[in-house]
Amino acid sequence: MATSDFDRHPLTFGPSPVHPLRRLTEHLGGAQVWAKREDVSSGLAYGGNKTRKLEYIVPDVLASGADTLVSIGGFQSNHTRQVAAVAAHLGLGCRLVQEKWVDWDDVGNDRVGNILLSRIMGADVRLDPAGFDIGIRTSWQDAIDEVTAAGGTPYAIPAGASEHHLGGLGFANWAHEVAAQEHELGVFFDTVVVCTVTGSTHAGMIAGFAELEDAGGRPRRVIGIDASATIDKTRAQVARIARHTASLIGLQRELRDDEITVLEGWAGDLYGIPVESTVEAIRLSGRLEAMIIDPVYEGKSMAGLVDLVTSGEIPRDSTVLYAHLGGQPALNAYPGIFGD
Repeated sequence: MATSDFDRHPLTFGPSPVHPLRRLTEHLGGAQVWAKREDVSSGLAYGGNKTRKLEYIVPDVLASGADTLVSIGGFQSNHTRQVAAVAAHLGLGCRLVQEKWVDWDDVGNDRVGNILLSRIMGADVRLDPAGFDIGIRTSWQDAIDEVTAAGGTPYAIPAGASEHHLGGLGFANWAHEVAAQEHELGVFFDTVVVCTVTGSTHAGMIAGFAELEDAGGRPRRVIGIDASATIDKTRAQVARIARHTASLIGLQRELRDDEITVLEGWAGDLYGIPVESTVEAIRLSGRLEAMIIDPVYEGKSMAGLVDLVTSGEIPRDSTVLYAHLGGQPALNAYPGIFGD
């Protein structure tokens, strides 16, 4: 099956916008930098990259007869906020396990931002003291079992939708969307930069662009910037999901190792903790482009892009597409990083 053959339940306004970051490009003095904006792609609770993944999962939800979506993330999970939004949109119940993935002391970390929005949308939010891990968790399985025991019919969506068998399809389709926009704009993005943690956003892109290249398209680099601070786990998960998604969409070859690039150096020592380069990237993006990015994901990937462009690792003659995955509500949980 090709990407276009899978059922999709539209949750976005259409293709997410693409635009040049002219002032940032001038400031960096290197490659031309553009952005594709998942943060403004949907009317469902500020959207974001997980909404695009859920478009391919919703048909399976509806076919299953489930009455409750069950998912998991950190206190400030963008993913669980988007699951709550889709549940509200579909008229389903929503049970969320919110673990303490980030050891952060700002007051209100478990009450503002993403978790506040999930509660407003009617999700049953349960806090859990467990720390960060990108794998499958017992607390999530316990929540699924509790919904069943209470007479409900749960539909399980893992963290980031990444371990879901359809989790990579949204961004495989994103690659095709980029190709169509390139044709309309008369531009070619030889390099794509994206944040990666649980992996299916980056993995879907890899599979989708490989599908396009094998159909006669030009090759390009898809660079994942690690924000997990568990680099080996993330690299392995990206590779596995990318290869699964490539097989799912009918790619007639194995993905090469050089197509799967996850770079470290900007995550800091712990997931979710902003470091100096994170804060500077947030300020730079805001000051030059009024493009607001978050301290957990996009602040890390933007820091990586800045260094790769200014060092020449991404050459001056490149045209770069920065994937803005959303997540700005989490800023409300980090006021201390910006002082008074």
